[in-house]
Amino acid sequence: MVKLEEQAIELASEHDTQTEPLRTVRVNNCNITLLGTAHVSKASADKVQELIATGKYDAVAVELCPSRHRVIVNPDAMAQMDLFQVIKNGQASMVAASLALGAFQQRMAEQFNIEPGAEMRVAIKDAQAAKLPVLLIDREIGTTLKRIYRNVPWWKRFTLFAGLIESVISKEKFSAEEIEKLKEGDVLESSFAQFAENEKDLFRPLISERDEYMSARLIKECSENDYQHILAVIGAGHLNGMVQQLETQSITNPEERIAQLDTIPASSQWLKFIPWIIVTLILSGFVIGFTRSPEIGTAMVVDWIVINGGLSALGAAIAFAHPLSILTAFLAAPLTSLNPTIGAGMVVAAVEAYLRKPKVSDFNRLRTDTTTLKGWWNNQVTRILLIFILSTLGSAIGTYVAGFRILEQLSSS
Repeated sequence: MVKLEEQAIELASEHDTQTEPLRTVRVNNCNITLLGTAHVSKASADKVQELIATGKYDAVAVELCPSRHRVIVNPDAMAQMDLFQVIKNGQASMVAASLALGAFQQRMAEQFNIEPGAEMRVAIKDAQAAKLPVLLIDREIGTTLKRIYRNVPWWKRFTLFAGLIESVISKEKFSAEEIEKLKEGDVLESSFAQFAENEKDLFRPLISERDEYMSARLIKECSENDYQHILAVIGAGHLNGMVQQLETQSITNPEERIAQLDTIPASSQWLKFIPWIIVTLILSGFVIGFTRSPEIGTAMVVDWIVINGGLSALGAAIAFAHPLSILTAFLAAPLTSLNPTIGAGMVVAAVEAYLRKPKVSDFNRLRTDTTTLKGWWNNQVTRILLIFILSTLGSAIGTYVAGFRILEQLSSS
């Protein structure tokens, strides 16, 4: 393992002596120089600094969205997160996924003693020092994650969540092969590559759509502003795709294309009806049971409460929720499962957040705590997210288990 790690570090160092890929494309009356950067090389940050220092550019574009930019320029931005709003808006799973991805990148940074996004930090810092506008050209990470989720068939989505969990649990060092991918790829692609290798469902929203999106943003900036020469700092994995988009000028209406790529695809219509169909079947089962005899109907209701509430409470208990939050899960799940507009996890997480308000120190430790499984349970912010996910999962399993139990009772009575 030590030999393998030394080989990986040697490969990363070897890349530092190589020339960073650089391409210039003319769009309308504006030159766009695309610099392909690597994530494990100090040479990328040095090259960014060298190019900005030439004074040739009147704007610097970076492969960042507003959210990721905010985290870079303000490391304490997570401390300003309103957990109640996150839970209320149904964003808990998305925030948890973002933290898991961040944990993967932090683990990579610690192994090679680098700062995640060092070349982007240098680009922002030096551009501001030179009084150059900084253009954020990447799509919002939340939108990309949602489009990935919708692009993957529903039966494969569990693999994504399992992979995110694995990326947090794994203690393995990065191999030489993985380092080569990191040097040539995209930061988000690198995060997913460990558990989604060869998943074609991920490629379009993760890479090719973002090639289009960032190209469209650059074309839009060129047409709306009087920039003569833009330096675009992007991951090396996007270089060829963006050069092709810009050289062929296939994006004729950049604003319209940006809007299209920002849209979250609607979920399948039939999936929306499944929860209501299940509720209708459960309630019909209760009615049929009480019609046959009060004893059968009562037994069905008791099974529904015990199984649904019990599994949701078990999920909350696994996440080390407050005893009152566990009780809330037991009482809320049987009711919320009969109302698809409200989830058990939302109620339980809100109660937990009220009973155990996260401290500022919890937010400040997010970057380090999320790199270990133990840290997710010790940090009150991530524990609330776990309570939301596990109590929701427990209630969902309970709904199907209790539903089959009711069906079994009807068929045997």
